[in-house]
Amino acid sequence: MKNLLTAIFGKTSGSALSSDVGGRIFFDEYGDDPPIIYPYVVFQIIDGNPDNVFAKKGKDVLIQFSLFSTSKGVTEITTMHNDLIALFDECSMTITSNTLVLMAWQNLVPMVDEIMTPEGTSTVKHWAEDFEVMTQES
Repeated sequence: MKNLLTAIFGKTSGSALSSDVGGRIFFDEYGDDPPIIYPYVVFQIIDGNPDNVFAKKGKDVLIQFSLFSTSKGVTEITTMHNDLIALFDECSMTITSNTLVLMAWQNLVPMVDEIMTPEGTSTVKHWAEDFEVMTQES
């Protein structure tokens, strides 16, 4: 798993998605102490299963990318979405000790959250996007 996560971080480095969020892409949770700066992306492992067939060892993993934006319009969040899809849907990626068989976008769940800040209530767009990742040992 570590090699897959390292490859995902590597692929985001210098990408349009990274530019969209000022490099704020984190694993599991927002990486710095408050205040939280928007927009940002958090990704995490949702599910993982062995995928061992025909004497080949592999994994089938579901990775979720959560996109967060406080912009009032839709341009910021949809740009992040489009750049995420362009970066990872049916992509190629080098993973140490593994071969990427498939990385494919599976679904999008858009949400709107209300958060309390010292300045008052703020609206946050949160788009959760799932990708299936299939790998085999090299």
